[in-house]
Amino acid sequence: MIAPVGEGTLVAVQNVIVGSGDSWEGVSSAEIRGYVTGSTDTSLWTVYNKGVRNYCGNNLPDGLVKNQKLTENILTPTTKAADHDVPVTPDEIVQRSLMTQADYDEVSRRAMSLFQFGQRVALDHGLILVDTKYEFGKGPDGQIYLIDEVHTPDSSRYWIAHSYQERFQNGLEPENIDKEFLRLWFKSHCNPYEDEVLPDAPEELVSELAWRYIFLFETITNSRFEMPGTKEPVHDRISRNVSQALSSLQ
Repeated sequence: MIAPVGEGTLVAVQNVIVGSGDSWEGVSSAEIRGYVTGSTDTSLWTVYNKGVRNYCGNNLPDGLVKNQKLTENILTPTTKAADHDVPVTPDEIVQRSLMTQADYDEVSRRAMSLFQFGQRVALDHGLILVDTKYEFGKGPDGQIYLIDEVHTPDSSRYWIAHSYQERFQNGLEPENIDKEFLRLWFKSHCNPYEDEVLPDAPEELVSELAWRYIFLFETITNSRFEMPGTKEPVHDRISRNVSQALSSLQ
């Protein structure tokens, strides 16, 4: 993927379309955060509220409050465990040979550049890109690849820009266009990381999530989301479209 990140500047990130049978080394997540927020065990607000002042190698000052903007974006890397991501420091990544120092520095630079670009695009459309997660890995050819989606609401948190400051000053949660509300519902009804069977979310919450995704798509692309005019099963439609896209690259 090639993304513009400033006047006269391009940042190039090699992006994998499909990795069938490939062997990946050191798959790591680069989570970039611009605000102190979140509700999961590894979110910045959760760990900060527990008293942690050095998180993934980032020193955090006392006195921060939930949803506050950081003075600068920070990177909080994680690596893959059996069923979840585990926070690590940059030093641990190198010491455990997950990446060389040079590879980590390159991933960090690219991730920060992508996030800054995403923040500018979001703000141009009245949104705040709060945080996101990029997945990087080294392929069999020794190159570093971006191996997952970029800036979708599955991996990113968005807030409405025009109301953020007033709501923050009044101690209110930001207006958000992401899946945080659904994550909080599951957190209050089960343990999504340990329970083998999860409850079905209420239909109205699923509809709300769909509306938010559509709103985000239309806001950023300045285009109308068109529902597929077919009764073809979703899985079959996705498989067909992916196959067509891959065929066009050959």
